[in-house]
Amino acid sequence: MFFRGNASGHDFEFHLASWLDVAGQWREGILFPRWAEWANWGFGEPRFVFYPPASWMAGAALGSVLPWRMAPGAFIWLSLVLAGSSMWRLAREWLPDSQVTAAAVFFAVNPYHLVVVYYRSDFAELLASAIFPLVIWAALRVNREESWTPVPILATAFAAIWLSNAPAAVITTYSLALMLLVGACLRRSVGTLVRGGAAMAAGLGLSAFYILPAAWEQRWVQISQVLSENLHFDQNFLFTHANDPEFVLFNWKVSAVALTVILLTGIAAVFAARTRRDFPELWWMLLTLGAASVFFMFPPSSIFWRRLPELRFVQFPWRWLVPLDAVFAFFVAAAAGRSNRKWLVCLALGFTLVAFAGVVIRDAWWDSEDIPVLMEGIHSGHGYEGTDEYQPAGSDRYNLPEGAPQIAKVDPESGSIVPVLSAQSSIARWSAEDKVVSEDSAGGVTLVPRVLNYPAWELRVDGKVARADSLPQDGQLLVAIPPAAHRIEFHFGRTRDRTIGAAISLVTAFSLSLFAAMVPRRRPPATP
Repeated sequence: MFFRGNASGHDFEFHLASWLDVAGQWREGILFPRWAEWANWGFGEPRFVFYPPASWMAGAALGSVLPWRMAPGAFIWLSLVLAGSSMWRLAREWLPDSQVTAAAVFFAVNPYHLVVVYYRSDFAELLASAIFPLVIWAALRVNREESWTPVPILATAFAAIWLSNAPAAVITTYSLALMLLVGACLRRSVGTLVRGGAAMAAGLGLSAFYILPAAWEQRWVQISQVLSENLHFDQNFLFTHANDPEFVLFNWKVSAVALTVILLTGIAAVFAARTRRDFPELWWMLLTLGAASVFFMFPPSSIFWRRLPELRFVQFPWRWLVPLDAVFAFFVAAAAGRSNRKWLVCLALGFTLVAFAGVVIRDAWWDSEDIPVLMEGIHSGHGYEGTDEYQPAGSDRYNLPEGAPQIAKVDPESGSIVPVLSAQSSIARWSAEDKVVSEDSAGGVTLVPRVLNYPAWELRVDGKVARADSLPQDGQLLVAIPPAAHRIEFHFGRTRDRTIGAAISLVTAFSLSLFAAMVPRRRPPATP
């Protein structure tokens, strides 16, 4: 990327637009944005209510201190370093130092991470995947120590993934439940399930300020669009036969990657089985997790995709490569330790990864103009393209006009939208969450601000609460103003679900901190 610019994958523009929007709202004094001001060509959308905050806040922070063209590469580099550190933390309690280093490197640059970086540009999923080994490590501690000491650690790691990427969080929830169940069976104790369940509940409580509004306000947007057409899990099992050639081409690429990882993991598991006496609980947990991950990538698992809560929102079955790659890295490193020539095995695997990376890099789409175009769109007031699933209910972003004025009115004769006269209307303030307009019309007027109607928008006329309507064809906000001079205020208010979610998160954080301070620490049992 230093030489070629940014790899522009499937989600690159979506994430960079979010980062730029958030950074701009920070300059307006909005510390935690909820409304994406420049989406849908300036009409906005509630993107930040539904998309987890960790990635867009981290990206906006990087773009605020670095040139924007460097922010994606810096985010990727930091995420991969975090991924290696997470796997290192997991493996260091079970493997010799040389194998620990190998596990960390293999996980940091595993094939799926390279696909995410160069083909998909899904920065949020990359961040969640980087944290996943810490969930495994904390779950093992909860099972192995038979105490409540590791519960806050597991809760924090679990919450971090929920605040990074929603599909990865759903996968992590089921993966963690499976690992805790296996651990409880091996220990023949329900204590693991009780402590693990408490940690999961606490993790959801920590992230409630995001989860509760995202769940409650789904009824206010067209969230079902996230499963439309080729985004449904039925169309995305490995080696699909959909009718879209370009879509099938990418699916077969990622399917080939998945099949390679599955084969390498299976071979490594056979060799690592010889050392399972050194880490029997971890071996069985990882083996079960790996088998489940493989199963969910193929069509026979469709009955579970339809019936398990929220699993369908993962969209792509090959996203189960996130937990499988953690299993892959650990088993490959453990298997390499069984060889008389460890360095030769690691060198061969490293060479294979480098060769694969070379193919991916050559095949990626490189376009360094994406960021300048997005920046110019925001700077000029033109905005950027929105998303289907975050459209407010009743709106149609495809009917929204580009380059619309900030304030327009409905012509009473033709019913069309026309600009208002500057002598009648003036804008006192126009920010992402606050818009103040002065209107002086002798005959009354129906104003049409460049904003999509959404229940969180609060409307006041001369300080009194007023009712807002929607334009039928595209969902744009409408407000009828009576004759004479008036002050109209639009404010994106804090809804009750956000207040309750924030309160739950604060109470949970305080309770976990108090719990961690009061529970006596125990030294973990020595690893054989």
